Amino acid sequence: MLIAVPTPLEMAIVLSALSDIGVPAFYDQGEMVVLAHPAGTSRNHVVTGEHVTITVLGDRTVKATAWKPGSPDYHPIADVYESPAGETTLAQEAAQSAAAVAQWFTEPRPTAGGVLLAALAEHGITHVADHRGMSYAVPVDPDTQSADAYNGPHLSIADRSASVDHVPAAHTGWSIFTHDRNGEPVGDPIYIAGDGRVLDCHADSRAAAAFVAAYLAR
Repeated sequence: MLIAVPTPLEMAIVLSALSDIGVPAFYDQGEMVVLAHPAGTSRNHVVTGEHVTITVLGDRTVKATAWKPGSPDYHPIADVYESPAGETTLAQEAAQSAAAVAQWFTEPRPTAGGVLLAALAEHGITHVADHRGMSYAVPVDPDTQSADAYNGPHLSIADRSASVDHVPAAHTGWSIFTHDRNGEPVGDPIYIAGDGRVLDCHADSRAAAAFVAAYLAR
């Protein structure tokens, strides 16, 4: 399989997008990736701590991956951003990936799941179980204990990325499924947002939370 090699122009577009929002970064010619790092970290010490690599894999396909040092090699922490399906320009993808990288380096790091939980709380829905950072369960019966939420009737909320811990700038849409009294999913999602491209996480979370509240009030 042939792997596309990013061109100097493509890397320049990625670097420019990072620079525009104040994320320190430089091009590693040997690895053919852009290395982004937290502010205050000198270039000589970037790879001794957590950092993000950004590359262009193909036409308008930008991928940003977070790494941490380990033994004997570096370990990937998470996919910070990857271009979803859709008609966009490389400049747009670079800008969206840069926004995701900037949020990744923010302390404390924001998550799309945190935005969703805040939106649910506005409707008084705070009894939510977390399945290892992959999805949330909202029991249909509010008296259900959190530990049993996934074992009975509930709504599950997940993102296309199979994680709720992605940064808001990489959010591509919540999906909501119903589950029966055995905790098994029933049919197609009853709510699904977007088409795979990046969405406004706050707006989507508010819409998903309103949908859940209406469902539980039936």
